[in-house]
Amino acid sequence: MKRAIIDTDPGIDDAAAIFFALASPEVSVEAITTVYGNGPVEVSTANTRRILHAAGRLDLPIFQGAGKPLLRAPTSGWASQVHGTDGLGDIDSPLPPGGGAATTGQHAVWEIIRRVMESPGEITLLALGRLTNLALALSIEPKLAQAVEQIIVMGGAVSVGGNVSAVASANLYEDPEAAAIVYASGAPLVQVGLDVCYRVEFTREQLERIGTSDTPVCRLLAAATPFIQSYYRSQGMLAGERNVRYNDVPAAAYVIAPALFQTRDMHIAIETHSELTRGQTVADRRGASSEPAGAAGGRSANAAVCLEVDAPALTELFTERVCAYKPA
Repeated sequence: MKRAIIDTDPGIDDAAAIFFALASPEVSVEAITTVYGNGPVEVSTANTRRILHAAGRLDLPIFQGAGKPLLRAPTSGWASQVHGTDGLGDIDSPLPPGGGAATTGQHAVWEIIRRVMESPGEITLLALGRLTNLALALSIEPKLAQAVEQIIVMGGAVSVGGNVSAVASANLYEDPEAAAIVYASGAPLVQVGLDVCYRVEFTREQLERIGTSDTPVCRLLAAATPFIQSYYRSQGMLAGERNVRYNDVPAAAYVIAPALFQTRDMHIAIETHSELTRGQTVADRRGASSEPAGAAGGRSANAAVCLEVDAPALTELFTERVCAYKPA
């Protein structure tokens, strides 16, 4: 069983990924940290409480983190087109007792550092949102890069286009400086980007199974899904009109069932200077080399990049786990 901290900005697809992790015996989710992204960080925290309430897991501690990118003003407005103004499809989900506040006053960055450094080699960080919390943690405690078991990054695009620009994914575009710090840290990274996320569509039949499973988890997911489904359909981004994508789910799936993926070790650099290519994951495909940049051969690999996925097996595993989920 892998011990994990989920860093997140819920988000409909974040909710799906969190439910998947909580429903899977391969993972022990020990804490959730929140970051701005699909809404202000306070909304991310409130939505995390809504998600954990539905899952019957209000015992899990929530630590609120960064409220803006390292150097830039946060982008506003566009995420509401995808996730609704409340981040969960405007379903007006009630807050559990305690409101939207995190369950502890400790800042997310300090908690990430504490937990990883107290259990070296044992904690996986599942980064579903912007990488600001992780960049701050790695900057305060550089040894965290060697102490963490893995960092699973939901983001990036190597063989496909971006989703907020021609080349960039949302999580890396929003705070490219943070992403650059994480990718240059030396931590063991797995990039679960749009190369595989674009291929993972949940079918009408699978969504109907979720919709007819009368549990709090499935009711929340079924209520929120039509909003994101409508957005993707309006953009022509679905292979099946009645399908949907939850782009954070493949990242959770990598923690749960990594055999579903094929990866390639590459050196990934993050573009921070050009507004045209801001946040791009620039992949060196020339093959790993110990030579400096510019020499024959490529730079040494710093990430395992997911390029292939068994999408039918992944979506079926998710559907079975979420529909059967009952809190312990």
